[in-house]
Amino acid sequence: MRPAPRKIAVLGAGSWGTTFAKVLADSCANDGTAVQLWARRAEVADEITTRHTNSTYLKETRLPHNVTASDGAAAVLDSAEMVVLAVPAQQLRRQLREVGHLIPAGSVIVSLMKGLERETDARMTEVIAEELSWPQDGIAVVSGPNLAMEIAREEPTASVVACPDEDTAAWIANACSPEYFRPYTNTDLIGVEIGGIVKNVIALAVGICDGRGMGDNTKASVITRGLAETTRLALAVGGQLETMSGLAGLGDLVATCSSPLSRNRSAGRHLGSGLSLDEVNEVMTQTAEGIKSARAVLDRARSVDVEMPITEAVVMVLEGQLTVSDMAERLLGRELKSEGEAS
Repeated sequence: MRPAPRKIAVLGAGSWGTTFAKVLADSCANDGTAVQLWARRAEVADEITTRHTNSTYLKETRLPHNVTASDGAAAVLDSAEMVVLAVPAQQLRRQLREVGHLIPAGSVIVSLMKGLERETDARMTEVIAEELSWPQDGIAVVSGPNLAMEIAREEPTASVVACPDEDTAAWIANACSPEYFRPYTNTDLIGVEIGGIVKNVIALAVGICDGRGMGDNTKASVITRGLAETTRLALAVGGQLETMSGLAGLGDLVATCSSPLSRNRSAGRHLGSGLSLDEVNEVMTQTAEGIKSARAVLDRARSVDVEMPITEAVVMVLEGQLTVSDMAERLLGRELKSEGEAS
């Protein structure tokens, strides 16, 4: 295996980008690895470098001293052997067009993003490959139950590093394996990405149920059938069945649908309690990717003839075609059939 990277660049200083920078720095501290974040705002970059905190997103969590930040992308990317992308999914293509030419040739690109691009329905690794003309074995994904605040508090967490090249996946995993973070490797890039994308939409549905005061039976039903929807889409676009029963499938789905720390569940709960979509966007301090990606997920499913009734209902709520009070009735009023059939 190649030696540990001497420098890692993380583009995006939000909660997950900053937390993953901490994971990397804790893992590679003894190797002399420098981890540098690109923050859009100079004051955030200065706080990370001088105080070793990012209070906007992680409160008073202390960051390792080998984590620094800059608001200059060129400085952050200079000589980086691993480039971690942690920007909002719908901004990725624009960001790559701005800074992609600064990414060193031969570096490994790691995506932390969980979304489909609207209009193109492209996965994030597809956007990366297209915009940068990057080889597939140099692009990877980190996914799984990744609630940033829990990981920042160093609560034990397992995750998945997916890359078509096993050696590259193992190299990345070795660079992000402090005592509290256990990465497993996987070559099913497509399945891992689809699991991370669709779970956000299902979490919106669970949150809506929660906001409407529905019980655990209802939410368990949505989670279970949501996994079935996710699996159908993943298999239709080239993912593997085993991935859906693992950390990037079931594990991420359960965490995102169950935790009060989940942005997508919280956004759904606000919708279920009666807030409009505009009001939800106002009260949410961070991006709920399910809101942005739901339409793209449904369009992708329709393009491969996959039925996704929960996703369809969420999209109808988001687009004003269905009220939250009618959502449960729509789902439960479907034609009776075997559990093994499409929902």
